[in-house]
Amino acid sequence: MLARRRPLARIARVDEHFLERMDSQLAGWSDPVERLRSALDHDEFQLYCQPILALQEDGRYPLGEVLVRLREEERALVPPGEFLPVFEHFRMMPQLDRWVVRNTVKRLAAGARIGRFTINVSGQTLEDAEFPRFVAAQLAAHKVSAQAIGFEVDEGDALQRPVAAKQFADACRSIGTQVLLDGFGRRSVSFMPIKDLGVQFVKVDGGITRKLVASDVARSKLNAILRVSEALGFSVVAECVEEQEVLVRLKEMGVRFAQGFGIHPPHPIDSLSQPA
Repeated sequence: MLARRRPLARIARVDEHFLERMDSQLAGWSDPVERLRSALDHDEFQLYCQPILALQEDGRYPLGEVLVRLREEERALVPPGEFLPVFEHFRMMPQLDRWVVRNTVKRLAAGARIGRFTINVSGQTLEDAEFPRFVAAQLAAHKVSAQAIGFEVDEGDALQRPVAAKQFADACRSIGTQVLLDGFGRRSVSFMPIKDLGVQFVKVDGGITRKLVASDVARSKLNAILRVSEALGFSVVAECVEEQEVLVRLKEMGVRFAQGFGIHPPHPIDSLSQPA
C-alpha cells in the first residue's frame, strides 16, 4: 500500500510554476504566449483555402473553407494541429480568429474566383461578444459584402456552449454573414442544434461520408439530414470526400455540395484570390 501512495505524494508536491515551465517545453517554445503574439503581429501565418464543389452544377466552386498555417523558418509551414492547441490552451483563439478574418477580407477585397469564404471560429470566439462587431468593421472598411463570409461553428462547440453559439449565430445574421454547422453527426443524435442556430449550411461529418457506400446506417443518417434540410431550408455539404464512388453516391442522393482531398486539395489562398 505504501508503494502505491508515494507517486501521489510526489504529484502533490509539484508546484504550478514547474508545470508551467513543462507546458512551455511541451508547446515547443520557451515562451509560447510571446511566440504566438509575435506571429500575429508579424503576419507569420499563411492562409490556405479548400474549394467546395457544387455537385448539382458541374465544375463550380462557389464556396471555399479558409485554413491557416504557421510559417517557421526552419520547419517551413507548421500544420494547424501543432499550434492551434497552444492557442487554445492560452485562450488566444479569438486573436487568431481576428487575424484570419482581417486577412481573408483583404483578399476578398482584391477579387476572387470563389464567391464566398467560410472561416472556422473557436468555442472561445463564440463567447467573445465583440467579435461580430469586429467582423462588421472589417467588412465595412474594405467594402466587402457580408454575404462573402460565412462562419463555421463546430458541432461540439454548439453542444457544449449552446447559449454562446446561439448568440453568435444571431449576431452573424444581424450583420448579414452566414453560419455553417461543421462536423454534424459526429456527436449529435438530435437536429435541435441546427434549428436553434438557424444555420444556412450543415457540413456532414466525414465519419458518415466515408462509410456512405458500404454502410446502410451512414446512408440512413444522411437521408435523415437531407429530409430535415428540406424542412428547415439549409444546404448540405459532405465533408472528407476522398473517393469517386462516394462523390457519385452523394450526387445521386441530392447532396448539393462536397468537399475533400478527392475533389480539391487545399491551396494557398493567394492562388484563388484573383478573379478568373
